[in-house]
Amino acid sequence: MSRIIAIANQKGGVGKTTTCINLAASLAATKRRVLLVDMDPQGNATMGSGVNKHDLTLTTCELLLGEADISQVLQRNEQVNYDVLPANGDLTAAEVTLMQKLGKERRLRTVLNDIQDNYDYILIDCPPSLNMLTLNALVAAGSVMIPMQCEYYALEGLSALLETIENVRQSVNPELKVEGLLRTMFDPRNNLANDVSGQLIMHFPDQVYRTVIPRNVRLAEAPSHGLPVIHYDKSSRGALAYLALAGEILRRNESSERAEASA
Repeated sequence: MSRIIAIANQKGGVGKTTTCINLAASLAATKRRVLLVDMDPQGNATMGSGVNKHDLTLTTCELLLGEADISQVLQRNEQVNYDVLPANGDLTAAEVTLMQKLGKERRLRTVLNDIQDNYDYILIDCPPSLNMLTLNALVAAGSVMIPMQCEYYALEGLSALLETIENVRQSVNPELKVEGLLRTMFDPRNNLANDVSGQLIMHFPDQVYRTVIPRNVRLAEAPSHGLPVIHYDKSSRGALAYLALAGEILRRNESSERAEASA
């Protein structure tokens, strides 16, 4: 059964897109069928997956507005080994137009319903705001992964996002849950980072991933080459961390599936 995970945080610069690209590549490396859905008008997940957003005539914009078929929009880069529903600046216009449409928050869910059985994992890269595009992602997803830096304002922003997730769960998507909290750009030499990390583990003991994504130059360089880090430098600390995260997610999901089966 396909798992649809929205990767979201209304705060920018916390590693959402980096996580989406590198987790997609790491899951694909374990022979899982993976689709990355870019819901951010910046199109960084598209570019980081080796698809040039400037060359696109059809994107997630046309999908959400019902102006294109998914087969027309889907991109495949054999080098990264996963499929991409790409985005560019056109997606900003889609958000404005969607406001006048019936069932505006369910558009992405309808699109993914037709193809989700083709994939083991569908990862949705959300924009850094709680807007109509993010709402579409939360309605389409079964769970939300929250990447976050261990810094002063992180816990405050997390509270707002958790409140939004709960509102979506109560109103339009009762299956939505928190997949996990991912500590990104982590520097263990930083006392504040260690303090915030400890608070996260204390308040959310079952939801914080054991895997920690470190600050890593190779991780930062990889997108400029249009590659996930495991295809840019597979021995780097960043690559090893995302492979570990993929393994942790697979183990968690397999154990929850066994628990559901025996219930």
